[in-house]
Amino acid sequence: MTEMKKRKEAVAVADINVTPMVDVMLVLLIIFMVITPMLSKGVSVDLAKTKNPIAMPAQDKSDAVTIGVTRDGKVYLNTTQMPADDLAPKVKDLLTNRLDKTVFIKSDQRAKYEVVLEVVQNLQAAGVDNVGLLTEQLQEKGKQPEGGAAAPAGQ
Repeated sequence: MTEMKKRKEAVAVADINVTPMVDVMLVLLIIFMVITPMLSKGVSVDLAKTKNPIAMPAQDKSDAVTIGVTRDGKVYLNTTQMPADDLAPKVKDLLTNRLDKTVFIKSDQRAKYEVVLEVVQNLQAAGVDNVGLLTEQLQEKGKQPEGGAAAPAGQ
């Protein structure tokens, strides 16, 4: 009987231990959950709310040109702060050799209209074909919010 006990003890376990893999996957999940919000394009602003926004899928492209106007009147080209007067040459450089010359403006709902108008005029001077004004869905009682944008404004 002692030989049988030795044989049972010598049998190797053929099961795969997945606990370390699950631990690594959970750590990676947490890292991606923390980093993903930081990858948002441009500056964060409190967008104006509209009832019927038009979806603009081109705004999510990696090479989309987005201009942000903050509540205090600061202007950002993607993530770089600059005066509105300097936008025309920078945007012109970004849009060279592109067929779609659309620029998206996301302005804070409390930004001064004159700053947004100055940005639009500088974009027109840079040769921008279309300007997309980004907005959010107006949240009605009992409905879920949806993202969207206003229709592009031509020259």
